Amino acid sequence: MVDAFASTSSTPISSSVNDATVDDSEKDRTQQLRVGRLTKAHGLKGAIKLELFTDDPGRRFVPGAVFTLQVPTGSAWHGKTIELVELRWYNQHAVGFFKDVVDRSAAETLAKAILWIDADVAEQSDEEDAWYDHQLVGLAVMRDGVRIGTIRRLEHMPAQDLLFVKTPTGHVMIPFVKAIVPSVDVKNGVVTITPPPGLLEELPEDPTDIGSADGAETGLETDAAASVSDTGDYDAGPSDTGVSDTATVQNTDRS
Repeated sequence: MVDAFASTSSTPISSSVNDATVDDSEKDRTQQLRVGRLTKAHGLKGAIKLELFTDDPGRRFVPGAVFTLQVPTGSAWHGKTIELVELRWYNQHAVGFFKDVVDRSAAETLAKAILWIDADVAEQSDEEDAWYDHQLVGLAVMRDGVRIGTIRRLEHMPAQDLLFVKTPTGHVMIPFVKAIVPSVDVKNGVVTITPPPGLLEELPEDPTDIGSADGAETGLETDAAASVSDTGDYDAGPSDTGVSDTATVQNTDRS
């Protein structure tokens, strides 16, 4: 990845212990950050291997950190939080030990669970021209002064990152590169795009079909939260729900 724009996500972890049941179906995922996924049991004492979705595991995965679990509704862990006891590294793989997960059988019930933390919406990136994923979700997308849709999530692809934009006629994927997305104005809630010919061919040309920049009567914002709701799927991957705690650097070109 090369320097230009970046999207990332970050928030302090509460040090308090929370064993209370939380209904994760009611969580607004646009206000949370996905920081990891439990992949499989490790050993016999309840340890679980993790796939990390954060640039700062030393801050996110500290003893006492509490995570909201995203699991299928039929799971015994549905609606619950989990507390980290210790994070270790084995052969460059992160392995977590969690409270009340004392043996391999218990660890196996958590395989593929997604770990979430609450986002600090006031926190800003230290990088120039960089944003957190949750800062971009819900922003209006403007072309030539006309609103064409709303960002629902970012797709983090190997070659480049993509803005997944909800439009009045469906969805469009826009490369998050400076040549196509020259301006990101989080304060005013607007992303300006200059797409090449053909990228948005099927969008309506009449501004009245899509509403003004303030989003009046467009109904577009109602889908922003839905894109990051609980999928109820153990296989939900790093880009399935749109808000992760890892730096995403915008390429300077389309290659």
